[in-house]
Amino acid sequence: MNLQTEITSEVISLLKQLIACPSISKEENKTATLISEYFSAHNIPYFRKINNVWAKNKFYNKNLPTILINSHHDTVKPNANWTLDPFQPIEKEGKIFGLGSNDAGASLVSLLASFQYFYYRSDLKYNLIFVASAEEEITGKNGLELLFKENDLPPLSFAIVGEPTLMQMAIAEKGLMVLDCKSEGEAGHAARNEGVNAIYKALKDINWIQNYSFPKASDLLGPVKMSVTIINAGTQHNVVPDICHFTIDVRANDQYSLDEIFKIITGNIQAEVLPRSMRLQPSKIDPQHPLVQAGKKLGLSTYGSPTTSDQAVIPYESLKIGPGDSARSHTADEFIYKKEIEDGIDIYIKLLSSIIF
Repeated sequence: MNLQTEITSEVISLLKQLIACPSISKEENKTATLISEYFSAHNIPYFRKINNVWAKNKFYNKNLPTILINSHHDTVKPNANWTLDPFQPIEKEGKIFGLGSNDAGASLVSLLASFQYFYYRSDLKYNLIFVASAEEEITGKNGLELLFKENDLPPLSFAIVGEPTLMQMAIAEKGLMVLDCKSEGEAGHAARNEGVNAIYKALKDINWIQNYSFPKASDLLGPVKMSVTIINAGTQHNVVPDICHFTIDVRANDQYSLDEIFKIITGNIQAEVLPRSMRLQPSKIDPQHPLVQAGKKLGLSTYGSPTTSDQAVIPYESLKIGPGDSARSHTADEFIYKKEIEDGIDIYIKLLSSIIF
């Protein structure tokens, strides 16, 4: 049995253990411990902060550039349509079933395998840091972002983020900004010509949101997309409402920062606008980056991803790629093909080999 085959067998076993251990976002303590124990069993020193676990290659050299390889070990809650036990890893017909198997357990263990494969090499031109992060599914502040904020990670050359992409390369990812808006009017009796209807004021803003097109579109991510997804106003039928609340979901392309989009929106609507967060920025990597070019030589395609990931909190260029299919994420009876893990490990190793030697 060669090293890659041996490691593949070990991480598939780890994946099954992770599935069997519930790890809903903010409740990943037990899976963080499993990952820590895996490192200990392989004599790999590790670090842990809350439920984030990370390790550096054995011959880490602070004078060398560093590559981050990252995926998350938290999951969403299982939906009501599961016909299997979501926490019972079942292997049949070449598939491994279980919550988090596809999103993102397969990517996590595949990246871990590639890290382990290179761990003892003393001839690397780059350092490798593997991070198993928490709270990705809720974009929580105690996940990967915390490690950057508290300087637990060094400056990076670039990052590889493991998410189910069918092992194709997401070289850009939309950012996300949620805006809570408040239109204010004046209460009055609906039977008389009095008051200022806050709903009508909000409708003028909503009409602008529906019809405005941001000038700069992206070849990879298309246009910026705004959607009003929540609206709430009024207390009873005969009172003109003085306040109308509505929420805008904004998906940013790589042509704008969230700050730029925020200024355009607030400059065109009358409502008071409060962003929930400005953290989840759009991200991209240069299509000419050596990592992307190496992937193309392996026959991998590139695309822009509409979904957010830990890429949004990485302040460096990053590539999103991983085994599994995003269409299976968060679905009942989630699964990953065992062959997808084996192929994913092989591709990760080939991609990294093209850079680090």
